[in-house]
Amino acid sequence: MGDLVRQYHNAGGGEKKELLYKILVIGELGTGKTSIIKRYVHAFFSQHYRATIGVDFALKVLNWDADTLIRLQLWDIAGQERFGNMTRVYYKEAVGAFVVFDVTRASTFDAVTKWKGDLDNKVQLADGSPVPCVLLANKCDQAKEGLVNNTSQMDEFCKEKGFIGWFETSAKENINIDEAGRFLVTKILEKDRANKLGEEERRRDLVDIDSPDPSTRQDKKFRCC
Repeated sequence: MGDLVRQYHNAGGGEKKELLYKILVIGELGTGKTSIIKRYVHAFFSQHYRATIGVDFALKVLNWDADTLIRLQLWDIAGQERFGNMTRVYYKEAVGAFVVFDVTRASTFDAVTKWKGDLDNKVQLADGSPVPCVLLANKCDQAKEGLVNNTSQMDEFCKEKGFIGWFETSAKENINIDEAGRFLVTKILEKDRANKLGEEERRRDLVDIDSPDPSTRQDKKFRCC
């Protein structure tokens, strides 16, 4: 989320890095997006959620390591919003995403490709690459329909469509919710670190190009060419 992802505060007398990341949770209506978020954030499950209208928010705080606190701003995008004009605003500054489908309804899997395409069309990272996206095969505690029954084909599907991975999940039984979250955050951190190093490298190149030392300037100009 631009410069918002790097903040610092004092903790126990020393500096602790605090990161804020915006993550989208998208997919067809009734696939369990809200249930996944509630389980992940509040360790809670209910079968009586009403359909999300528009967009909802939740905040997950992770004590990632001794030096890093991560805040995840989870955006629960309603299933009917996929092709609405507001989705570009909802997606803005996201650095990761979950696409959710219901393993008991093959039609929700058929819509996965459209959701992924919409995501890639409306938001990219600072370097122009797609945001890391994990596919969640939700309600895996129930009878499954379609491709999700074939692990190798699911792996191939994710590779072809640009997903960084997939998990069978159940918000009801708390299966793979935390694991999927940690996997996505790890990939976001890797991307963030690589982009930060790339920015620093470009800044060094600019400084060296402008350097009064002719030999340094010539070397950097050659590298740029």
